Amino acid sequence: MAAALDPATGLPVVAMVGGGQLARMTHQAAIALGQSLRVLSTGPAESAALVAADVRLGDHRDLAALTSLAAGATVVTFDHEHVPTEHLHALEQAGHRVAPGPRALVHAQDKLVLRRALAEAGEPQPAWAEVRSAGDVERFAAGTGWPVVVKTPRGGYDGKGVFVASDAAEVADLLAAHGTLLVEERVPLVRELAAVVARSPYGQVAAWPVVETVQRDGVCHEVLAPAPGLDDERATAAQELAIRIAERTGVVGLLAVELFETAHGVLVNELAMRPHNSAHWTIEGSRTSQFEQHLRAVLDYPLGATAMTAPVVVMANVLGGRAAAPGWTGPGLDERVHHLMAHWPDVKLHWYGKGQRPGRKLAHVTALGDDLAAVRARAAAAARYLADGEIDPAFAFAPEEDPRG
Repeated sequence: MAAALDPATGLPVVAMVGGGQLARMTHQAAIALGQSLRVLSTGPAESAALVAADVRLGDHRDLAALTSLAAGATVVTFDHEHVPTEHLHALEQAGHRVAPGPRALVHAQDKLVLRRALAEAGEPQPAWAEVRSAGDVERFAAGTGWPVVVKTPRGGYDGKGVFVASDAAEVADLLAAHGTLLVEERVPLVRELAAVVARSPYGQVAAWPVVETVQRDGVCHEVLAPAPGLDDERATAAQELAIRIAERTGVVGLLAVELFETAHGVLVNELAMRPHNSAHWTIEGSRTSQFEQHLRAVLDYPLGATAMTAPVVVMANVLGGRAAAPGWTGPGLDERVHHLMAHWPDVKLHWYGKGQRPGRKLAHVTALGDDLAAVRARAAAAARYLADGEIDPAFAFAPEEDPRG
């Protein structure tokens, strides 16, 4: 099947499965390339559906909806991995180009597939086992000790589908519900890192600096770029590891490799084969954002430069807090955005257009500079003010102040 072009622009058509914030920010990058991203959204109120011109409503589990999305598109790509693998094979068999293809994407969809592939390649990862009974869990824990980490092979994200168990009895309900689980040793962490790379069909690769991701309750709260105190040898090893995985699995597009740093090196935790929260900082903090790079990669365009635009970049997620709870009587969103811009004029805000509720990822803010502590404090204070309407005492501004006079 010949590559499809938009008859109005003469440019490729990129179709993205999923209408969340990743698709929204990919759409923003597509505009600069002369494109309007085509989006498959479950409803008209999703983040990307609010801004994209070409929105197809449908379910990512419905082959007919996927086929309609792919019709006339140059390439189909993803804002999430939760598409049935067999549907992606069907799209390829029908002549549609899918990036990343199902043989690559399954490593991000199924944690057991990933673990087996890493073991076969001899790449570093936590001790693990596939378990189907309480006895299997007990035998595994006899070698690693309790507690252990239990994961559902498919469907988990942002801490969902991940559990810490102190004995086999705690796993019984999960086994009854899922039949097969992945159990891993609980790794003695120094911190969590992420290595993000892009790969094109031509085989060109590009890597951003390795970052530290600050997790709370399984959810990313901050990303520090570059990872502070990470020596050059370990940083290079992490980037090379990510590139090896990208090449071995045949990734086309973005690959985020989530890593555990231990006293002895890094271990692979999970993969994402799409734009990823750990690289949102690249919008302002890199010469080429992850969203533009993903588009360039899936279209087989030459990849962009990944040099940082400042010595230090910090991204802080804005999770729904007190200001998103029912009965909130404090400053409204517009007022909070107004004061954020007044008192942190260097902080960049990306609001996702999502309905507010506690705990939901609503936005992120990014701050740049040359002093990690100062940059991190600004990003954290701005995110906290948006989420909770609370002013960090270290910044001590009055909400009614306005520098415009």
